Amino acid sequence: MVNIEYNKSITEYTTFGVPVSSNYFFAFSSVQELKSVLANNLVKDEKKLILGGGSNMLFTKNFDGIVLKNEINGIEIISENNAEVILKVGAGENWHDFVIYCVEKGWGGIENLSLIPGSVGASPMQNIGAYGVEIKDVFVELEAFNLETKKIEIFDNTTCKFGYRESIFKNSHKDKYIITSVTYKLSKNPVFNTSYGAIENQLNEMGISELSVKAISDAVIAIRSSKLPDPKEIGNAGSFFKNPIITKEKFEKLQAKFSNIANYPQADGTVKIAAGWLIDQLGWKGKTYDGYGVHKNQALVLVNYSKSNGKDIYDLSTNILNSVKEKYNIELEREVNIY
Repeated sequence: MVNIEYNKSITEYTTFGVPVSSNYFFAFSSVQELKSVLANNLVKDEKKLILGGGSNMLFTKNFDGIVLKNEINGIEIISENNAEVILKVGAGENWHDFVIYCVEKGWGGIENLSLIPGSVGASPMQNIGAYGVEIKDVFVELEAFNLETKKIEIFDNTTCKFGYRESIFKNSHKDKYIITSVTYKLSKNPVFNTSYGAIENQLNEMGISELSVKAISDAVIAIRSSKLPDPKEIGNAGSFFKNPIITKEKFEKLQAKFSNIANYPQADGTVKIAAGWLIDQLGWKGKTYDGYGVHKNQALVLVNYSKSNGKDIYDLSTNILNSVKEKYNIELEREVNIY
């Protein structure tokens, strides 16, 4: 029997923690359960929202439809040899728990992505990345349920069309598929990525001279913990804004005016600008309003201190976008999905 809940508060399922409810709610732990609820006459024509870890979304109003919470779990070894291991992971698995599982096995490739909130299913949706590593670097394929045909389809690295915090599931395929599993290839002889200076500095502070999967994971956890608020304590969705990528010509003009602008040259000749630096320079970091604001340690993070309204947080993000545009002529983008 399909147990659909009505007028359900979904605040506890989101890391921002703003007050929000949905007309209907159903948690599924298998594709069969998903098919059953979608066939139910009560909700089959309702607007649908897929909820994983709830870490990359901000609700500005109640959801008029059905929220489908993905709780498909499981970690399966597809193949393994002396050099690598291929794992198929349920989309409902907690991302950080999966990272730690691999770290404890000594499997390398995702240790730089430690402590990122959310679910496994969300990892390819926005090609999550941190400290020089992105999901596309270890991604093999995913299985996704087509909401129209009610069939499972397979997407590989090419068909996912990964970009910077982008994939086909954030664009043309948005709200058309439900990711049910993700397959990764991890290394038993990893090449460690410490290209971001923060990792090397943290390793030195921790007195670690011999690199390992665990050492890098521990360093990343320490860095993130010092800069980012724990969603269990302060509502947030991690980085709210993307780092903008601009042309070399535009960067050189900016650098002529702002000599210390934080930047990262890209392989294709473009330049990635640190959005946090831009926001910080404009004095937003640490600003607080009535129960919400910008985090004191990281300008990229908007926070909800006390069950604030999602619309207020959204309006704050708009004011930040406008100020950056006015000062630097750079249009920031929100990394968080707005509902």
